[in-house]
Amino acid sequence: MTIVLTPDHFDYHLPEDLIAQTPSVERDQSRLMILDRLKGQYKHSKFDQLLTFLKPGDVLVMNQSRVIPARLYATNLDLDRPVEMLLLRKIKNGVWKALVKPGRRMKVGARFEVSNKNKVISGEVLSIESDGERIISLEGEQYLESIGVIPLPPYINEINSDPERYQTVYSKEKGSIAAPTAGLHFTSEMIQRLQGNNVETLFVTLHVGWDTFRPITGRLEEHKMHSEFWAVDKNSAERIRLAKDQGRRVIAVGTTVVRLLENAAQISGDGRLSSGSGWVDLFIKPGYKFQVVDGLITNFHLPKSTLMMLVSAFSSREIILDAYSEAVRAKYRFFSFGDAMFIS
Repeated sequence: MTIVLTPDHFDYHLPEDLIAQTPSVERDQSRLMILDRLKGQYKHSKFDQLLTFLKPGDVLVMNQSRVIPARLYATNLDLDRPVEMLLLRKIKNGVWKALVKPGRRMKVGARFEVSNKNKVISGEVLSIESDGERIISLEGEQYLESIGVIPLPPYINEINSDPERYQTVYSKEKGSIAAPTAGLHFTSEMIQRLQGNNVETLFVTLHVGWDTFRPITGRLEEHKMHSEFWAVDKNSAERIRLAKDQGRRVIAVGTTVVRLLENAAQISGDGRLSSGSGWVDLFIKPGYKFQVVDGLITNFHLPKSTLMMLVSAFSSREIILDAYSEAVRAKYRFFSFGDAMFIS
């Protein structure tokens, strides 16, 4: 009998004290679990030993998106009451999609403002989406870097003094509201060491949205992913195609890269990666047939999340849940600031 998968099939017990509240002192000193995705065998290592488990000719594909200061602590000018806003996506200049709370203070036409010294961001609610998200106007968005706050995940209770620790060392293209966290473990020196040992590194862009933290309810088939912007340049696409033709491994650094590469391959029609850009809402779950990705470096994800479903599709639900049980037993650190695994 075929099992109809629900979020409960991707649940696991996680003691709260294993949720990492701060990054490791040194980026590459996180722990690293090595997982054989077919056999389910695992080893324990450190992230700075990653090269030991790579092969000459491997291609690491990294997401160079940079987190923007998308959280605004504003004032509703009509009620003179505080409101918190999270900018989800820029629709066009001066118009954004946003989450707001409390929502009752932000009806259509509600005006808001946030300032820092002589810099001001202001706007109003233009419309309310069916899911409660707001479409807002935004004047002064050029001041986001000065006024906005880097949005940390909802399970992070401690504020890190250095916001750069929630950025990868190779972040470049502004647009994410959550970090592509698998890349947080890399240092510039480590990337140079990989390149010096015949491991190729390529950079693509996918701006991470809020779906990473959005719970799924009901059947998986009914879940709709939010769209996220992606871009692959011609050189990266050609290098990845060449690696596939030569039988070399393409290893995604993070689930965002998996979704980007697999989406780009689907668009091409023949399973071969094409350059380009656009919007991706690909939901990868068990049963998906991978066309590009041969390996995955990733963190340990939230129970019942779309990311748990993606890594389960890349291996199997049983193997992933067993590996997570071992990670809990061995007291790995979980989620954005936590430890990593290399699945191949």
